[in-house]
Order: sequence, then structure tokens, then C-alpha cells
Amino acid sequence: MLKLITKIYAILPVFIQNILISIYGFYWKKQRLGKEFHISIPTYKQHEKFSKKQWNDYQTKELRKILIHAFTNVPYYKEKYRALGFTLKDFENFELNDLKRLPYLEKEDLRKYGTTTLLSNQRKKGKFIASSGSTGTPTKIYFNKTFHQMWSAIYEVRVRNWAGVNYKMARGMIGGRRILPNAKAKAPYYRYNYFEKQTYFSAYHLSEKTVVNYVNGLQKNKVEYLVGYAMSIYFWADFINQQKIKTPKLKAVLTSSEKLTTVMRITIEKAFQCKVYDGYSGVEACGMISENKYGELLFSADTGIMEVVNENGKDVAFGETGEVIATGFLNYDQPLIRYRIGDNVQLAKDQSTKSNVNMLKIDDIVGRIEDVIIGKDGRKMVRFHGLFVDIEGLKSAQIIQHTLEDIEIKLVVQSKFDKTKEATITKRLESQLEQLNITYTYVNNLPRTSNGKIKAVISNLIDF
Repeated sequence: MLKLITKIYAILPVFIQNILISIYGFYWKKQRLGKEFHISIPTYKQHEKFSKKQWNDYQTKELRKILIHAFTNVPYYKEKYRALGFTLKDFENFELNDLKRLPYLEKEDLRKYGTTTLLSNQRKKGKFIASSGSTGTPTKIYFNKTFHQMWSAIYEVRVRNWAGVNYKMARGMIGGRRILPNAKAKAPYYRYNYFEKQTYFSAYHLSEKTVVNYVNGLQKNKVEYLVGYAMSIYFWADFINQQKIKTPKLKAVLTSSEKLTTVMRITIEKAFQCKVYDGYSGVEACGMISENKYGELLFSADTGIMEVVNENGKDVAFGETGEVIATGFLNYDQPLIRYRIGDNVQLAKDQSTKSNVNMLKIDDIVGRIEDVIIGKDGRKMVRFHGLFVDIEGLKSAQIIQHTLEDIEIKLVVQSKFDKTKEATITKRLESQLEQLNITYTYVNNLPRTSNGKIKAVISNLIDF
């Protein structure tokens, strides 16, 4: 059914596509911005005044609640924790330092059990939202309406409000959603969601030839702030600066998903004439880092507990970099406890803040740094949202660009994968980059970088 809707959407006139997107936007607005959203906002603002002791008491209470619930109602945790000798009484008296006694939840476990035994027996009606699946099989996170609205409220308070904007303002967004399914699509390279005053720009058609149309979209829809992938916004800004295009002055740019470097920040701020605010969360919604007006990156302690550990599982010192282990407080239907989310951060050596907010301060979100894939027409992209979604038997994958026309895709597969699925991947990739010479290589595992991460995209082109 979804494939049929996508095919029909692709051939419709732009104004009808805008109507359909607006209808979809109306549904998501109700899902995210309902009663619980408005109730939660004052609470989260009040939390910003907490002392360190109040945060310690709050996190201890919330940790006990989620652990008792998981042990009682979530089969995966009940079985695992019982096998390790834990009892309900243990969790009723749990302290923050006791977290180290619990095992990690690996990403592979979330993929394998996330739709079955990792779900609560008491869960509310909801739906799964998948990650991008940029390096293979995506994770699927269960959202009920209450959880979704609480998460949206924290985003409003700690991301938008800290940047001086709010959900009522007209926003632009550039991300993974395929609003123009065809790689050869013509302008306009954006679509409009009337109910949220949202202009959604395609991340897959941005080049020096198309950038003027992107700027036209900002002007036409009176966009006040911009949200999206850090690299896509950087490419956009770089094209603007190179061509000296005049753009409307925005109130803020909010970046996520990829590492924001100093060069990227300077380039974006010059193009859009406003401050850039960096952030980190993810579809798993078990922890949020956001930047305030003082340039401080702070972890929202009411979203969960963020441990930062070394290769031996020991807490790193302030000023050091380590792996993020996340325990979320908000999702009771699919709790993520000591989840190895796969990212690294550097803790600030000096934990004092100009904002006087007593949250954990981060110096650097070490996050994902991908190479750039260049299309034959000069378009640039780093993210391939949904390329490997719902490919049965595919464990992980990596895209390597050798020339403008030659792409290699390395695959790590399981027994359920068969070579006929190559055609699906090829079709999806060519819908973003037009026709290419694509070869497939099957490997037992993908190489990791020095910080233990797998790069989803590698380019062997010398001249960008």
C-alpha cells in the first residue's frame, strides 16, 4: 500500500503534493503537539532551576521507576535481570552508581527484540518509527502519543526555546524524508506543510545549479529558522557564499545528525546571518544534548542518564572522550536501559556554566563524520536515508564512491538475504543519484575507525 501511495504521489502536480504533505503534517501535529505537550513545557522549564542535589534525587527516583517497570512488565529485562540474580527489592533501592551492575543493551539486541520481548506488556497504543538505516538494518522505536508529546515538549524547551524560536514560527527543514522521489525532479526542490508552516527542502537535489531555488523557498514561505542535517545545511550555505546569493536573515539554524565543525558553523552563520545551535538526540529518544545562547552544550538530565565510558566500561574523567551509554526515562513501552547508542562525546573539563543550569556540560559531540558523495551533476549528499530499510537478511552496509559514476556497496548479510535484493538497493540509490555503475561486495564485517565506528559513506574522490 505504501509503495502504491509513493508511486501515485510522485506523478502528482506540486500543489497536490503540498496538500497531501499538509494533511500528513496535520496528523503529526496532533500526534506531537497535543495536551501532554502543553502540560509538560512548564515542568521542563522549571527543571532548569534544579540544583545538583535536586537532579541527583530526580534521576534516582526516575531510574528506580523505569527499572521496576522494566523488571515487572518487559520480558527481555525480566529474564536477563533474573538470570543475573536481581530481585524487585534491588530495584526499589537502586542508586545511580548501581547502573554499572547492569549489562549493556546492544544495538543488535534492539534490532532483534525491539518489536517483541523489549516491549512492555502494559504498553499503550502507538507506532514504530525507524531510524535512517544508513549502515544497514534500522532500529525501530515504539512511540505512544504521550511519550511522543513529552519528547516534543523537551525539544521545544531545550532546542527551539534555547535558540530563541518556537514551534509556532515558520520553519524550514532539510532532512532524510523523500519529498521528491525522482533524482531527475525539476524545481521547486521544496514542499510546504501548511498546518505547521513548514517548508521541507530536499536533501538529495542540492547543487550549485539548484541553490537559487532553495533560497527562493526561504523567501516565498517567509521561513524564520532552519532545522536539519548539519552537512546538508553546510552544503547549502557554501553554495550561497560562493555565489554571493542574498538570503533572508534567519533567527537561528538548528543542526543535528552529523558533527558540526568550526568551519561548517562559520560558513552557515555567514550565509544565513544568524547563530547556529548544535544538538544531539536520535530517534531512540533516550537522551538529548542541546546548545544554549552561551554556546554551552548541555545534557538534559530529565531525558535520562548518560554515562560516558572508556573501552573498559569505566567512567571517563571530565575533559576526556568516551562512549555514550544511554538510559531513557520517558519511553515505558520500550525501555532502553544502558543502551550502547554508538556515539562518543567529550565531557567538558570545566563543568561550571554561564547559564547557571546544573546539567552535564559537553565540549564536543564526536558524532558521525561521513565522506561526501558527489553526483554527476554536482549535487552533494552524505546521508542515504532509508536505502537499506526493510531489506531482510541485511546486517550492515557501506557505500564507497570510486569515481563520479562508480559506486561500490559492501554488504554484511545473513542467511535470509538473497542477491535479488541488490536490485531494490540499486533502484533506491539511483532514485537519489541517477544511473550509476554499482558493484556489490560481500564481506564478513565492515572496517571501523579509530573510535570504533563504521563509516556509512566513504569517498575515494580526491577533488571535491
